[in-house]
Amino acid sequence: MSGNVVVEAKNLVAGYLPGVNILNDCSLTAREGELIGIIGPNGAGKSTLLKAIFGQVNIRSGNILLNGEDITGLKANKLVGKGVAFVPQTNNVFPSLTIQENLEMGVFQNPKRFEERFAFVTSIFPDLATRRNQRAGSLSGGERQMVAMGRALMVDPSVLLLDEPSAGLSPVRQDEAFLRVKEVNTAGVTVIMVEQNARRCLQICDRAYVLDQGHDAHTGTGRELLNDPKMIELYLGNLAEM
Repeated sequence: MSGNVVVEAKNLVAGYLPGVNILNDCSLTAREGELIGIIGPNGAGKSTLLKAIFGQVNIRSGNILLNGEDITGLKANKLVGKGVAFVPQTNNVFPSLTIQENLEMGVFQNPKRFEERFAFVTSIFPDLATRRNQRAGSLSGGERQMVAMGRALMVDPSVLLLDEPSAGLSPVRQDEAFLRVKEVNTAGVTVIMVEQNARRCLQICDRAYVLDQGHDAHTGTGRELLNDPKMIELYLGNLAEM
């Protein structure tokens, strides 16, 4: 796929504790408008890769470029200002605030943009408009995920990092979550998504990276990896039969 490179992670070695590396020579490229999936076994370093991009992990070597600018080790608040948004898997809404107040938190650095961004976000997630005065704490897991993604989109990001958007959801809600991710991507946002549901992830992503023991063991289009017998045997297993 052509298009400018938005995010490029090169040969990352990173971890949380001194001397313990979770990522070992891990690389990733995401181009403008792409939906990138990151799959692999538990403990492979998938979420750590997202957190490394978002400045939440100590990077020991390698570097990360955003639109050609070196952002290695920049903190989250600086990255948000540069158009990077991150939706963690848990604790991703303010439960005591209403849906609208959660979305307002997304533009707290630039409140004048609220109406414009609210219109964009609710064009993708119309339920957020009709239920804007409902407290986020009263929402289901799938609805909270929608609020979290909505808040991330309020900052008008060029890239959205999603950590397991389908985690803990029922199969029907999982399908809804994947459809939403695809809609966000179609609206022009580059998405990098870590996902445990490898099969569904590969069905919707443009390209995917398979992480194994902290490095990118395989990469290809979603369709290539879905149809690769070696991939099915090693990483998808019963998921591929679903």
